Amino acid sequence: MSQQALPPSWQHVGRHALFPESTLDDTTRFDFLANMNGYLATRLGPKVKLAYEQRVRPAFEKEKGHAPQSRHEVRKAMAGDPVYQTWSALRRNTMEMRQQAGRGLVLRQLDALVEKARALNAGDDGLQLDPAVQVPRYASAVDIHCMPGGYHTELVADDVSAAANYDCGIFATTGGMLGRYNDGGGQALAQWLKEQHPQFRPRRILDIGCTCGHNVVPLAQAFPEAEVIAVDVAAPMLRYGHARARALGVNNIVFRQANGEALDYPDAHFDLITTAMFWHESSATAMPRKLREINRLLAPGGLTAHLEQPQYHGMDVYEQFVRDWDTYNNNEPFWGVMHEYDLRRMMAAAGFDPERYFETRVRGVVDRDIFPVASAQGEDHGRAALWTMFGAWKA
Repeated sequence: MSQQALPPSWQHVGRHALFPESTLDDTTRFDFLANMNGYLATRLGPKVKLAYEQRVRPAFEKEKGHAPQSRHEVRKAMAGDPVYQTWSALRRNTMEMRQQAGRGLVLRQLDALVEKARALNAGDDGLQLDPAVQVPRYASAVDIHCMPGGYHTELVADDVSAAANYDCGIFATTGGMLGRYNDGGGQALAQWLKEQHPQFRPRRILDIGCTCGHNVVPLAQAFPEAEVIAVDVAAPMLRYGHARARALGVNNIVFRQANGEALDYPDAHFDLITTAMFWHESSATAMPRKLREINRLLAPGGLTAHLEQPQYHGMDVYEQFVRDWDTYNNNEPFWGVMHEYDLRRMMAAAGFDPERYFETRVRGVVDRDIFPVASAQGEDHGRAALWTMFGAWKA
C-alpha cells in the first residue's frame, strides 16, 4: 500500500497582524485533525465504497430487484453498514474537534483580538456596519458546518471570534489545499481572468457572502485600481475581514453589512460580481432572488462568476451519496438541493442570456513551496479545492 501524502503542517498557515497567536499544542491539534481528515479521505473512504460495492448494493439488488437509483436510496441502504458508520462518525467528530480547537484558541485571547481589530479598523470608512440588517433564518437556524453560533453570533462588543475561528481552522479542514492564506478560490478566479480574459478590467467589483474576505482580497490585489465592495450579513466576519485586509496591505475594499437579496446600489453598477462557496448556504427561495439582484446590478459587458463544489449531474449515485454527506451530517441543509439545480436554467430565469452562460472547472491556487503539485491532486468529495465555476456575461 502506498504511503499517504501528508498535508502541510499548520505551522505554515499564513499569519497576519490579526491572526490569533498560537502555541505548539495548537499546531499539534490542527495537524492531528488535518491528518485524520486525510486518512478518512484516502484510506477509510475507499473501504466505504468497497462495502457498498461488495455488500450493500448486492443486498439492495437482491431485495429490490434493481440497483439503487438515487443518492437517497444509497444513503438509506448504507445507514446500517458498520464501515460507513465508522467513517461518518469520525468525519463528524473531526469537524466538531476542529471547531473546538479553533474556538479554544480564539476565546482565550478574545479581548486582545478585539482590540487589535479596533485599531486596524479605525481611521477610514472601509468598514460599514448596519445593525438593522437581519440575519436570514437560513443562515441562523443551524450552526453551519458545526461552527458554534454560526458566522453571526456575537459574544462581546465588537466581536470577531467567529471569523478568527474560521480563519485559523480552515487550513486544517482543507489540508492546506486553499493555500497559506486560505485564498485559493479568489486566487483561482484572478488567475482565470488573467489567462482567459486579459482585456477585462473591472472598475467596480462586488463580492457577496464574503465572510472574512479570503477570496475577495486576491481580486482586490489583481485589480488594485478597482472599487471593491464585499458584503455579508455577519458583523463579526466583516470586522475581522476589514482588519485582515488592512493587515495584508489591501486598502481598496469596503466591507459592508448587507443582504445580497436586496442591495441599494443602482442598476448596472458593477462590472464583476462574485461569490465563493456561497450558494450551498442559501435557501431555495433566496438563491433566485440573489441571482435576479446580481442581474440587476451587473453592467452590460460585465461578468458574474461563482465558485462552488461540482453539481451532481453526470455523477453516479454513489458519488452523489458521498458528496451529499454534508447535507445530513455537517449542518449544511441546502447542500444537496443546491447541487442538483440546473444552473443554466436558474440563471436564465434570473434574466441572464443562456447563450452567455458558462461553466468550467478550476482548482484552487496553493503555495507550491509547502504543498507540492503531486499531493494537490486528491479529492475529498466536498472539501477539496476542485470547483465548478459557473456564471454569465451580461449582454
